[in-house]
Amino acid sequence: MSVPFLMAAPDPVVPTGSNAQLVVAALGGIAVIVLLITYFKLHAFLALMIGAISVGIAAGLGLTASVTAFAKGFGDTMGGVGILIGLGAMYGKLLADSGGADRIVDTLVNRASTRSLPWMMALVGALIGLPMFFEVGLVLLMPVIILVARRSGLSLMRVAIPTLAGLSAMHGLVPPHPGPLVAISALGANLGLTLALGVLVAIPTVIIAGPLFSTLAAKWAPVPVPALFVTAEDEGEDVTHKPRPSFLAALVSILIPVVLMLASALWDVVAPGSDSAARTVVHFLGLPAMALLIAVIAGIFILGRGGQMNRDAIASTLETSLPPIAGIVFIVGAGGGFKQVLISTGIGQVIADAVQGSGLSVLFLAWVVAVLIRVATGSATVATVTAAGILAPVAAELSSPHVALMVLAIGAGSLFLSHVNDAGFWLVKGYLGTSIGQTLKTWTVMECLISVCGLVGVLLLSLVV
Repeated sequence: MSVPFLMAAPDPVVPTGSNAQLVVAALGGIAVIVLLITYFKLHAFLALMIGAISVGIAAGLGLTASVTAFAKGFGDTMGGVGILIGLGAMYGKLLADSGGADRIVDTLVNRASTRSLPWMMALVGALIGLPMFFEVGLVLLMPVIILVARRSGLSLMRVAIPTLAGLSAMHGLVPPHPGPLVAISALGANLGLTLALGVLVAIPTVIIAGPLFSTLAAKWAPVPVPALFVTAEDEGEDVTHKPRPSFLAALVSILIPVVLMLASALWDVVAPGSDSAARTVVHFLGLPAMALLIAVIAGIFILGRGGQMNRDAIASTLETSLPPIAGIVFIVGAGGGFKQVLISTGIGQVIADAVQGSGLSVLFLAWVVAVLIRVATGSATVATVTAAGILAPVAAELSSPHVALMVLAIGAGSLFLSHVNDAGFWLVKGYLGTSIGQTLKTWTVMECLISVCGLVGVLLLSLVV
């Protein structure tokens, strides 16, 4: 039996609304979503679906096409982020139930003082985030974030914000992430130079948006540690003599997807354009979904054996890992649906056309274009691709260092103001258990800080390179 609203539209639909109508529709849709959730207390999934379809209709996309666009965005998000969330939840529960998370967290807490712990978490987030997609790094590190906050007694935001800042800054500023690589290809930038300059910009950016900002975030959102990834030790059981994996075994299990994805990325850097059976295998293993699947399977043996879990215990762990994150999955998917509706209306191109003829500095202009499209569509990738396409003719007249800086300016802009049309917003909100207002005051402000600090770093470097 076919379901009509899940079928792809046979032909692309061009919205009939004017430019002003598109902007008003987008702003109105965002307002509707916030109102439905905060005032009417409607579930975020329903609010996002209603808001997305309303935007499509108001923008002239059409009745059927609006629903189809939402379904496409939902499906695309579930095919990517949804799979990662599910695999990450399985791995996280396995890490917690085996005692592996206890081992890692106890080691971190015992080796670091309360004052230095946020800085250590920022470093962990940056190192894990260097080769990995943001969503993969998030689902891998969320058990560690929650358990470190629970055991150390620090505020959740003092632990979460530094880690998220490390992940996000690496994702937007440093290749081999997809966004910077797309911009490097479109603008003809030097990859090695962009990588080096990206690290220089990312270091102070992570410090400001991570450990330093986390002190304010903790005051603005004093939320309790969510009741996720609860271990036997957290429940008050005596685990002194309970078997659990060694620190090395737990660390290896976490690093498996990191190594697989890093190997895939480095292959393209070292041998770009090569085509061989080895390259095919490395790229296959480095796909985010495959890397996490391998991590779960390896975890069954490494963590399960270290924690002396039998088959029934492992089966129970995997089975009970998914229900707690079902709501998160649907909300994230709906956020992807809303984003797709905005993209289908063409509002991103409207914004790009409006600023293309301005007389702004090329680096600042690159940032502004990426910011506006990111805010309008909720997609860092769309913002990066569109901004890179618009600025490509300008980049042809710049020196190699300034082309690399333009890539970083676009990457920084693509992170600005994550809000209700961004699936990542709902992913962070769901895991941390914050309200919309608290998520805006913490996660969204952090993303803005990364974006602005990234721009400042780019402009300062442009004076000396």
